[in-house]
Amino acid sequence: MSALELINVRKRYGTVETLKGIDLSLSSGEFLVLLGPSGCGKSTLLNIIAGLAEATEGDVRIGDRSVTGVHPKDRDIAMVFQSYALYPNMSVARNIGFGLEMRNVPAAKRTEAVQKTARMLQIENLLTRKPSELSGGQRQRVAIGRALVRDPQIFLFDEPLSNLDAKLRMETRTELKRLHQILGTTIVYVTHDQIEAMTLATRIAVMRDGHIEQLAAPDEIYNRPATRYVASFVGSPPMNMLNATVIDGVARIDGSLDGVPLPPELRKRAVGARSVIVGIRPENLSLAPTDDSGFNIEAKVEVVELTGPELVVTSTIGSQRLTASLPPKSKVTVGASQRFGIDASALHVFDKATEKRI
Repeated sequence: MSALELINVRKRYGTVETLKGIDLSLSSGEFLVLLGPSGCGKSTLLNIIAGLAEATEGDVRIGDRSVTGVHPKDRDIAMVFQSYALYPNMSVARNIGFGLEMRNVPAAKRTEAVQKTARMLQIENLLTRKPSELSGGQRQRVAIGRALVRDPQIFLFDEPLSNLDAKLRMETRTELKRLHQILGTTIVYVTHDQIEAMTLATRIAVMRDGHIEQLAAPDEIYNRPATRYVASFVGSPPMNMLNATVIDGVARIDGSLDGVPLPPELRKRAVGARSVIVGIRPENLSLAPTDDSGFNIEAKVEVVELTGPELVVTSTIGSQRLTASLPPKSKVTVGASQRFGIDASALHVFDKATEKRI
């Protein structure tokens, strides 16, 4: 039995369709991340699951029942919002247990549940404080605790880390991963941050313009993106996308005299002369060996950025941009031509017309 099932879910506002037929099934214990830019429909979809908005068409099933038209409080879900939405006049303990209080759970049982949740989140020493006395990270833990204490079928997270600084985001992300591993809870999590998606999810649904572009495990999303959009959205620095033409099994890069021989399996699928987009992850480029062995391509170096663990080199091939992630001590000269070695086994080739993976 699926923990959550969405069947042809559509949402329209007048003539504008924001969700265009979403179908997915989520097993118990999965951590699904809805990933995409602003306006792609991910928060709308989460609100429909929560019951804060109703689908124009389609059905939402939680467990063994349809919850279409069911009030949010009766859906057996708990939601963590982008804003912490804590009650400023209540202590941390009462904020966490307030939902149980509204459901008339006995005080002793309520106190036990709050204490257990606080220990799990390592905030036992904060229970007597008010939200105004907490840091942003502590407030977010309280908001998560308020959801955890209810022990619902599904947890819904709406960009819960976006208000935190980079260090706190990383710490809270690790905490969420730990909690999911301990509890085995079913989670649907909305974010525009690909790092959050890759590190937290058991599966990622990459969304674009109201539909799911690809639904898969993080490693498949990264290593076998189904479309150019997925390939360019996931990865930092983003994947290089080079316009090319396949001739006799070789991808001839536009604006260059160089060509990249395609691996045998790609050569079979890209038969005949055709316009393609060659995708190369920056980490799959290297400085070409001096003996000129292997496959390599020449580009003019424009910008060199040392991030600490890597040297990010931005170059151009004609009017096309090529970014390489190199070891930090690599010797590269701005303004000079540089040959970059290519790991041909890591190439991604997309049809230029459909933008789908070949």
